Amino acid sequence: MSKHRDALVSRERRQFLAGATGLAVAASAPAILHSRSAHAADKRMTLVSWGGAYRQAVEEALVKPFSKAEGVQVTIVDTPDLAKLRAQVSTNNVQWDVFDAPNALGVAGANAGLWEPLDLSLFDRSDLVIDIKNNLLPWYVFVGGIAWDPKKYPEGKHPRNFREYFDAKAFPGRRTFRNRPSETLEAALLADGVSPKHLYPLDVDRAFKVLDRIKPHVVKWIDQTPQTLSLLQTGETDFSYTYASRVKPAKASGQSVDFSFDQTINGFEYLAVVKNAPNKANAMKFLAFAARPDRQAAFMELLGNTPSSKKALGLMSAESRKWIPDLQAPNSVLMDDAWWTTHFDDITRRFKEWALS
Repeated sequence: MSKHRDALVSRERRQFLAGATGLAVAASAPAILHSRSAHAADKRMTLVSWGGAYRQAVEEALVKPFSKAEGVQVTIVDTPDLAKLRAQVSTNNVQWDVFDAPNALGVAGANAGLWEPLDLSLFDRSDLVIDIKNNLLPWYVFVGGIAWDPKKYPEGKHPRNFREYFDAKAFPGRRTFRNRPSETLEAALLADGVSPKHLYPLDVDRAFKVLDRIKPHVVKWIDQTPQTLSLLQTGETDFSYTYASRVKPAKASGQSVDFSFDQTINGFEYLAVVKNAPNKANAMKFLAFAARPDRQAAFMELLGNTPSSKKALGLMSAESRKWIPDLQAPNSVLMDDAWWTTHFDDITRRFKEWALS
């Protein structure tokens, strides 16, 4: 009887110990999973950028090699939107880490305190064509201008400068513009005969009067950059305000599209780390990676823009350098970031109201 009782106690003790061990393992599992989850979260970031062929170039030249080098998973979201970003920051619900900002959006974000201070030790500032300021990394110079389908509109049948683009009698057809005042106001004033040398400060009232004349011929005020070319390709517009960086890969893929360098609107594109970014350290690493001459050369090789790295230009092919405009040409405009810094918000409100009227 004693032996039986001892065996029973022993079995119960083993069961208790086994159960206690299982409970201990189960209790520790959330901590282990949390640790793994936290580690995974440390190896990710989100970039908000511009979609289409541009996004593909960002992935090939930057995101994939960055992920391989740093082990960071990068999620790309299309179409940077300053209003959405303001809401994220004001509600302390920031979802983006890196913001791909055209000049006016970049300086407007700086005015609103939407960017984290950059770790300047990560960058070779002597290699940049302009220095880092307003917590913005100068990335490249974009080239805005007029595009058309040469099969539909051969030489002489399409506009080549902004005076012609705004002349719907001489060049009848549907137009597109960006749904923002920056670039659009510059184009209007150039169309009205203002010299590029005397463009700034912008005569805003004059620009809106010029836009009143072309407004009936604008088929789309575009938010999503890929549409500047896709609407042309689908025949929904006849002429489009777009970018050399959109036309170059389209032509390379065999699409019927051409771009005029007779007159261009050029501006700096910036990268910024979003205020209170959830993955700030990885975002800083990404900006440092994007500033490297070899990465800039690889990116511009696909798009044809002007890199902000001085060394990168020498790494690009002669064919890609053909897509870089001469910023000293009399018809070229380099947008004035300082002017837009103090005027972007007010003019944007006026522009949005005008577009809806």
